[in-house]
Amino acid sequence: MNNIPSVDQLKDMLHDAMRFDFFNNESSATVVEDAMQFGCGFEDAFGGDESIFEEPKGDAKKFFDLLQAVETPLFDGCDDGVTILKWVCELVNAKTLFNISVTNWDYVIKHSLMAFKKNDREKLPKDYYSGKKMLRHLGLRYKKYDICANNSFLYYEKFESQCYLECLVCGEPRFKQSDVHSTKPIARKSLWYLPIIPRLQRLYMSRKTVEHMIWHLNCCNENEKIVHPTCGDAWKHFDHTHPDFANELRNARLGLCIDGFTPFGQSASPYSCWPIFVSVYNLPLAMCMKEEYGFLSFIIQGPQSPGKNIDVMLQPLIDDLKQLWYSGVQTYDSFRHQYFLMRAAIMWTISDFLGYAMFSRWSTHGRLACPYCMENSKTFWLQHSRKTSFFDCHRQFLPQDPPF
Repeated sequence: MNNIPSVDQLKDMLHDAMRFDFFNNESSATVVEDAMQFGCGFEDAFGGDESIFEEPKGDAKKFFDLLQAVETPLFDGCDDGVTILKWVCELVNAKTLFNISVTNWDYVIKHSLMAFKKNDREKLPKDYYSGKKMLRHLGLRYKKYDICANNSFLYYEKFESQCYLECLVCGEPRFKQSDVHSTKPIARKSLWYLPIIPRLQRLYMSRKTVEHMIWHLNCCNENEKIVHPTCGDAWKHFDHTHPDFANELRNARLGLCIDGFTPFGQSASPYSCWPIFVSVYNLPLAMCMKEEYGFLSFIIQGPQSPGKNIDVMLQPLIDDLKQLWYSGVQTYDSFRHQYFLMRAAIMWTISDFLGYAMFSRWSTHGRLACPYCMENSKTFWLQHSRKTSFFDCHRQFLPQDPPF
């Protein structure tokens, strides 16, 4: 049964406690809505029928079952705040930090469990496989794909089979020559993808974040200043163009971010690594730019930048975004205890000028480098240096006598 009180029930409780009449006092009729930060009313903000209560099932049920391990102490009488989930996470993390083999890890766990009582021992994982199986329901899994050494082809979907030994575009071998006939050959280059759909679903399964996912509905803009992307014209134009998407307030608005960096420093041999992030702009200002809400989606290896072949590497992410836009995914809302059809849209991309060239395929070199000015650019050719100069072009949009 749904234990979340409606607005009318809250009004009745406040009327009994504070002895003032909501129904005859217009100014006090919005007290509950103001307190909840929902100017359109509590029920209208989330939509749907509040009387419908659904139990989590499938992946959602596994996730909530795992959360019980967060509150379950490691053993009866444990007062140090050490829970089963925390204990397992620390042990799995220690295996990675100190490069412990699976055999040694299982040996340590087997003898550590001897110190526990029988009832407590049954709740804990017996080996490394059981521990990983418990943590798997957190939804932090990743997928690894082989990719051509020249970044020209991704062995994805039907091409994942090991029977494809050469790139279908340039003919480069897929595996290292010494491992071609091995049962588990090693690819020359790989790509790691962290699926975005389970991470977005987690935002609605967690009671900590689900209420903030419609914060953009009442983003204050009293001074007509853009304090959040929802105050901008692009957001409003998108809502006007796609009203079916905008009607479901819980749909996700995303930003795609890309940038490259040199992990080994400038003094080492040139090597460029390109992470790709997805940002969620439904969240408030204090949350959407925090590290825990910036979802790492890809890690593109070097040594060269992906260049114009970046769309080859983004195929898994593009397929997930297409699914989120066209058909949506069933997602459990832990606040209303209901399933709803979640959709998502990429509102914009964030990158430097080099990343802009990769995303848009617009050449950022030469006379037409500026995507806004194009042929109207006031660039000029340096005859002796043999290059295009943009000197002083940034001032062409200023008035003749700017105040600064």
